[in-house]
Amino acid sequence: MEISLNLILCLVPLVLALFIFIFKSSKLSDDSKNLPPGSMGWPIVGETIEFLFSKPENFVFKRMNKYSPHIFKTNILGEKTAVICGPNGHKFLFSNEQKYFTAFRPHSMQRMFRSYKATKAAQIQIGRDEEAKVIRSPGFLKPEALVRYLAKMDEITQDQMKKYWEGKKEVKAYPLAKTLTLTLAFRFFLGIDEPERIARLVDNFDDVTVGMHSLIVNIPGTTFYRATKAANAIRKELKVVIGEKKAAMAAGAPMQDILTHMIVATDASGKHMAEAEIADKIMGLLTAGFSTVATAMAFFMKYVGERPDIYQKVLAEQKEIAESKKEGEMLEWEDINKMKYSWNVLYEVMRFTPPLQGTFREALSDFTYAGYTIPKGWKVYWTVSTTSMNPKYFPEPEKFDPSRYDDINAFPPFTFVPFGGGPRMCPGKEYARLAILTFVHNVVKRFQWEVVFPNEKIVGDMMPTPENGLPIRLRSH
Repeated sequence: MEISLNLILCLVPLVLALFIFIFKSSKLSDDSKNLPPGSMGWPIVGETIEFLFSKPENFVFKRMNKYSPHIFKTNILGEKTAVICGPNGHKFLFSNEQKYFTAFRPHSMQRMFRSYKATKAAQIQIGRDEEAKVIRSPGFLKPEALVRYLAKMDEITQDQMKKYWEGKKEVKAYPLAKTLTLTLAFRFFLGIDEPERIARLVDNFDDVTVGMHSLIVNIPGTTFYRATKAANAIRKELKVVIGEKKAAMAAGAPMQDILTHMIVATDASGKHMAEAEIADKIMGLLTAGFSTVATAMAFFMKYVGERPDIYQKVLAEQKEIAESKKEGEMLEWEDINKMKYSWNVLYEVMRFTPPLQGTFREALSDFTYAGYTIPKGWKVYWTVSTTSMNPKYFPEPEKFDPSRYDDINAFPPFTFVPFGGGPRMCPGKEYARLAILTFVHNVVKRFQWEVVFPNEKIVGDMMPTPENGLPIRLRSH
């Protein structure tokens, strides 16, 4: 035991020296190029701590002011990264997909969502592109397909209101929004209506969401450890679901959901996806359809609860729609398209508290932007924070003002990009719009509310979370 301990103590300095040597060698190689200004931070961890635990807009604006309003370099989540800023940066990034960039998932996400094969970056990227093709090819997320699901979405939302909201004087809006969005996602993606099964998984999806951008420290008590444990639990449950789905399909049950499509889909050689691969891809879809939609719903409750004047305008719009419908009649596509003011309010919600701060890309080759060279293999990060709170594009950015969007075309191009842009614009944008507006319609026509803690702390910066779950006091109409 003593010999082993001495051996470990001897090896530690050698390992540290090796890391420092690699870090310095890599730095010398990069320094031969005209890199953007910025700091790579500490060896190994870089500036990851500040990136993860300070407000994203503070991290970005501090460096834009110090180095350049167009681009700066940093080291986050173990990757040399160029942060491209402002509307011109957004345009450049969105316009050059697959020419200069390809999508990149941080290593924490790679470890959680790719259990079925080796985690080499190239293999993971192939999987990412295949996944996008699977989602888009049958057209599940196109408006003409979603319109068939709208009545069911309305029915589920009403059921959740009756079960968890009605008759209550006070509720926590954020956990209830998460339960609703996961229920909707399970029904849409998997064709499952099982509240008990879904309720068991909410906390697991919470842990996965938080762990997607985390340091890979896999020891008990860490964010990554909890996220990995949660991902394994979700994956285990999804494999059971896949088995049940196959049995139902074999018995001739009609199936119209994304899981069924993944089960029957084949590649160019005629092979079906392995169950483990399907489980990982479905877990990714469910996570995407869970956290961002729930965040938008919850912060709608916060900001509108603090502004009675805005609430009254939303109520008037939703009452007009409700009064135009017969008893028991569900929402239709035409109703959603009448919710113009409500959607403007949600635009402002997403500007104030973006459900998705930004995403990463990987440089496919050396490229030049704003006079600087970004080497092949570097990661490129874009974030809504470089424009969404900038007074140059949004006068009085700290003022919650839905009237900004009366003419959405009044904004300079690429300044308001809550769903990204270009070929990788969020494929679930229309699904999210329907889910959120269906929630707004049902909650507003039933309740008035006030926020219990107006100054409640928002924790978790990549995925913003009200610290106390956003308690609200309800008053029925």
